[in-house]
Amino acid sequence: MAEKIQISINDKIVKVNKDTYLLDAVKKAGFGIPTLCYHKDLTPDGNCRLCTCEIEIKGRRKFVTACNYPIRDEIRVFTDSKRVKEHRKLLIEMYLGRWPEVPIIQKIAKRLGVTESRFKSSVTDDNPAACILCGRCVRACKEFMLEEILGFAGRGIKRHMTMPFYEVDPHCIGCTSCAYVCPTGAIKIVDDLNNPFDPVMIRNHGMKINAEMATLDKIQNRMREVGTANIVDVMNAYDLLPVHNYKFGSHPETYKIDSKMLKAKYFTQGMADGCWKGCSMACAKTVDGFRLKTGPYRGQLVSVDGPEYETAAGAANMGCFDGDFLVEFNFYCDTYGIDTISAATTIAFVMEAFEAGIITEKHTGGLKLNFGALREVLELLHQMAEGKGFGVDVGQGIRWLRKKWVKEYGADEKFLCDISTESKGLEISEYMTKESLAQQAGYGLANKGPQHDEAWLIFMDMVNNQLPTFEDKAEALYYFPLWRTWFGLMGLCKIIWNDIVPANNKFEKEAAKIPEHVNNYFKFFEGMTGKELNEQKMLLQSARVYNLQRIMNLMLGFGTREHDTMPYRAKGPVTKEEYVSRAERYDKQLKEILGVDPEGKSTEEKMAILRKYREEQYEKVTDAVFKRRGWTKNGVPTIERLKELGIDLPELIEIIKNHQE
Repeated sequence: MAEKIQISINDKIVKVNKDTYLLDAVKKAGFGIPTLCYHKDLTPDGNCRLCTCEIEIKGRRKFVTACNYPIRDEIRVFTDSKRVKEHRKLLIEMYLGRWPEVPIIQKIAKRLGVTESRFKSSVTDDNPAACILCGRCVRACKEFMLEEILGFAGRGIKRHMTMPFYEVDPHCIGCTSCAYVCPTGAIKIVDDLNNPFDPVMIRNHGMKINAEMATLDKIQNRMREVGTANIVDVMNAYDLLPVHNYKFGSHPETYKIDSKMLKAKYFTQGMADGCWKGCSMACAKTVDGFRLKTGPYRGQLVSVDGPEYETAAGAANMGCFDGDFLVEFNFYCDTYGIDTISAATTIAFVMEAFEAGIITEKHTGGLKLNFGALREVLELLHQMAEGKGFGVDVGQGIRWLRKKWVKEYGADEKFLCDISTESKGLEISEYMTKESLAQQAGYGLANKGPQHDEAWLIFMDMVNNQLPTFEDKAEALYYFPLWRTWFGLMGLCKIIWNDIVPANNKFEKEAAKIPEHVNNYFKFFEGMTGKELNEQKMLLQSARVYNLQRIMNLMLGFGTREHDTMPYRAKGPVTKEEYVSRAERYDKQLKEILGVDPEGKSTEEKMAILRKYREEQYEKVTDAVFKRRGWTKNGVPTIERLKELGIDLPELIEIIKNHQE
């Protein structure tokens, strides 16, 4: 709990947290102070000095600038003493003398009882939109965008704001942060040829996000510092990081590939890097000057884009806790055009099969593919890309491998199905879902297959505990896939929706949705198109596309309930070692949820009871979601639903008519 300090403001006694800035304390106490250079989203620097107050500490009085004075002692504060008033009047006279027509200066002067200035000079500027050298734009560039494109040049009356060497800096990405914080309108924004309906609306709501990035990111997810790699730390802490083909959710060596290690040893990029020019999150990270140890580029120094969370988590899934391996695996997957998720998940499956004796060195061409086999994994990756050796088989994916091993090697089909971490032929992305019914179904019921783009509910369900009931999970499985599909339709980034949240979001009725950010996106839409958007209209737009996707799946042979299943590894413990690793947790669930006393029962018996319950829960939530989506029990959109959505075209009716109940 923060230390409290009692202070007096104009003889009013208040208590504030230690290190609270005096300006914030004064405002909270109900007193007003004029400011020019201060902005709520920027680090205060006190250069205008209009917020000067008189304080008394240990019997001695002095002037301080309230915006950047941290309260650390018991003090008496005087915001409008005679000395303070005289000081402010003198300051505003000087401002008024130099910039007589600027509205914000005129307003403050009137408030202080100053009608004209005694100070005139050769640099007096009568422009109402003159630059008043407040420095807001300089700080915004540095703090919002992690750049230092704007700065001051000259001294005294020749001081002015400029770019380096008086040239247009190529690093300027047109983010408009400077214009957003400018108190006079000195910085003009020239809109491009996209001709949005209301560019001001777009900028204003975009700058709200920029401000949140600058002020909240460093205390939330550190996206601008380490990118999505921060998720490695969180998932490991909550036992949700995939380890050894999703057997386990954490590992004592995770620190070797977590965000702290990546930042300290590998990330070298000292500039903002986003997916598009203007992104203030700039979550992309790069490793420069990395010397490769294997493959066709062995010995060369290269730059590596990443690693992102999924790649690092994929390394954990293979048991490969080594930073150099992670970066090299990342580079070659990118270079070969291989998805890091599918590659890592498939190889982790192969590793478990190897350790279980389903395949041997005879099948792998001599590769000892135990968990943690760094050299062997990289060799296998090269084989996959080159179409050689065992890599030819592995490159076909988990579903193909499972079928081959059952048919040709006589492998246990049930066991392989249980550990085959794929659905609809797509390998599962890197989250351990055993304890999250919402994420299990999010993967299984996704039209695209088990990827995090369509339904990413693990944080809501397991970290933030925002989906505590079965009903909450079922409703989330209706809303969030549609919401996230809408992002794709609009070409918008999902990350700025939930990776940085407003400071007051926890008080929202539907905090999981992050309502303020949802509204921001609606305003982007309105600003571009001129059409108002709300949640109902958004869901309608998205549901039309989502149901069309489902019908396309049906045409391709993947659009019914049987294809929405998940391997049991995603739902619960397949092996004894998995159960034993969480025995206390599972035994407690048996007793408290199912009313089954685990005492005296074998591990196999307990696993069977738990499995029956978890598979029933999955089917139950599937029923609930299908009903909410307006689909049949077999997962096919009903004709009535197509009519509701206004897409009851004859061609679509023809496809689904024989699948109605």
